Amino acid sequence: MNILENISLKNYNTFGIDVTAKRFISINSVYQLQQLLKTEKDIFLISGGSNMLLTKDIEKLVVHIDIKGISIDRENNNDIYITVNAGENWHDFVLWCVSNNYGGIENLSLIPGNVGTCPIQNIGAYGVEVKDTITKVVALEIESGKLVQFSNEECNFGYRNSIFKNELKGKFILTVVGFKLTKNSHILNTSYGAIETELVSKNIKKPTLKNISDAVIAIRKSKLPDPKEIGNSGSFFKNPVISKTLFLELQKEYPNIPNYPVISSEVEKHQARVKVPAGWLIEQAGFKGKRFGEFGVHEKQALVLVNYGNASGKDIYQLAQKIQETILDKFGITLEIEVNVIQ
Repeated sequence: MNILENISLKNYNTFGIDVTAKRFISINSVYQLQQLLKTEKDIFLISGGSNMLLTKDIEKLVVHIDIKGISIDRENNNDIYITVNAGENWHDFVLWCVSNNYGGIENLSLIPGNVGTCPIQNIGAYGVEVKDTITKVVALEIESGKLVQFSNEECNFGYRNSIFKNELKGKFILTVVGFKLTKNSHILNTSYGAIETELVSKNIKKPTLKNISDAVIAIRKSKLPDPKEIGNSGSFFKNPVISKTLFLELQKEYPNIPNYPVISSEVEKHQARVKVPAGWLIEQAGFKGKRFGEFGVHEKQALVLVNYGNASGKDIYQLAQKIQETILDKFGITLEIEVNVIQ
């Protein structure tokens, strides 16, 4: 194992923030990781770098998780159980599933990042959350170096949330994620967002998994910047879940305010009943397309903060705070940051 010194992390985070890792190592097996943890406990993990905003140089040992591999555990007439290592690219895995006619995650096409980080924030898009297909998560406990398996229930999934983002944050390294997908009798979700519109425009009446994946890819490309071209981390804020009372008050002033019903578990957890798109709120506050030198808010999607080239993480975080303050003043809604801000 070769530990490097003073390595730029610009190519290891999708925001393209140029900070330095004092020490850096790339890991491609669980065994390597276990050996490393015998002597190194104070580490900073990085995988696809898609859900983080770096605001300073990293003094800890930066450990890049690059463990690859996909295997089929078992299957029956309708279901297939797949084990995926943490370093696999998420979108590549989705495309592999679609090409093999394995259904369940096609709506999650083109989400940046790696498989190992998808359970942490329970990635979701277009009416689908990854928790609905996850059967297990295997993680390495940093303190003991032992592998621990978590069932779906033990992961305590919520909206953009999990046990790994809360109680177990910083205590485990996710190494494997298990999925249960369908081989036949696919449950297709086409009613959320613009999927149906996209399918109609292509005159597709009986969509396949690939049709849905292609539709999602087309929609995302039309609204979201490619991190390889403009630094970003996708959706920067969570869509807020607010009380019905507050929603009705806002509806009087904004009759066309978009909203979505929340599932029962979210109602219990948040004591609220209506989800409002954060992007709509930010656009109403006048931030959509605003540029501040080397950083700003994307012109097509107000939920995305962008680095046009040489912005610092602090620049982008200060903009996020300004947006939060404005939304609170204008709507009485607290926007929660979805991206992991490293300060």
